[in-house]
Parts: sequence; C-alpha cells; structure tokens
Amino acid sequence: MDEADIAAVSAVRVRGWQAAYAGIVPQTYLAAMTVEGDTVLRRQMLDQPHRTSRDLVAVDDSGDTVGWVCFGPCRSEVSVAGRMQTQMEVEVEVGVRIGEVYALYVSPELTGQGIGGDLLDEAHRQMKDQGFGTSVLWVLADNRRARRFYERAGYEADGATQDDAYDEVTLTELRFRRVL
Repeated sequence: MDEADIAAVSAVRVRGWQAAYAGIVPQTYLAAMTVEGDTVLRRQMLDQPHRTSRDLVAVDDSGDTVGWVCFGPCRSEVSVAGRMQTQMEVEVEVGVRIGEVYALYVSPELTGQGIGGDLLDEAHRQMKDQGFGTSVLWVLADNRRARRFYERAGYEADGATQDDAYDEVTLTELRFRRVL
C-alpha cells in the first residue's frame, strides 16, 4: 500500500466493518464510521517514521482496490508454558518471533471469492520471510464467519481474550494463533 491507495483502503475497511459487524457492534458506532475519517487515520499510520507494520492491497482487473491486510510484530503478550510473556521474552526464551495480522478486509460484495485468503497467504509468506515463526490475530467472539475463515486458514483459538468497548457496549475478542 502506498499513499495513492489510502482512500480506497479506507473505503474497503469502513464498508467491511459495516457489513461484517452488523448485528455485533452497535449500529450507532458503525453508522458513525466514515471513509474520510478513516483516511486521515490511515494516512497518519502510513506516515509514522518507525512503523513496523506492512500493508498489502488486492486489486481487481480494472485496478480498483478490493481488499487490504495489515500485519507486523505481535503487539500483545503471549502465553508460553503457562506464563504471559512479551514478544521479546518469547524470542529470547524459545527463539520464536511472533507476528500478528492486525486487520484484513475485503469489499463486502466480493467476500467468499478467495481475495481474503490470497491476502492472508501473502501476509503469512512475508511474515515468514521476515523471520516470524507464528502468527496471531484477534477476532470478535460473535463474528462466527471470520472465526470459520481463520480456522480454515489453520488458526486456532489459544485461550486469550480481551474486551473492547464500542459505544459503551463491551465485546470480547478471542486470540487465534497458527504456526507459519
């Protein structure tokens, strides 16, 4: 992804949120999302000088952006041998670098056509090339479609959870993990 892709990625992300999380995330939160607001956030993220994440886009035959994935080093602690450890502690103790898929969205009308799987496969390939041995990601517990998608891609829930608030409604996310 480069500067020219940001607005199209934001459109995919906002529409993806509004489709995937309808009935899960409060409608007031989803309705308040705008492509313009998301574009500002994406631009700020892309401009960070010491950014460690990578963004990839999928385009269709006409060159339109139809999917986006963002990934990089794991941002949370991970359980190893029953102890919560930071990424650095895991690397020192067991020699495994852990990557994370931060976000993956496809244009809602194209869901189920393999675009998400292709983006995820490429993210896995690039993470592996960067020396990551494991990948994690977070999925809303009630997002059964996404959970099935990631399970088909080899991910399994590892027991970690976190709560996020959306318009004062707390929703639980499950962490999934797979070997690369």
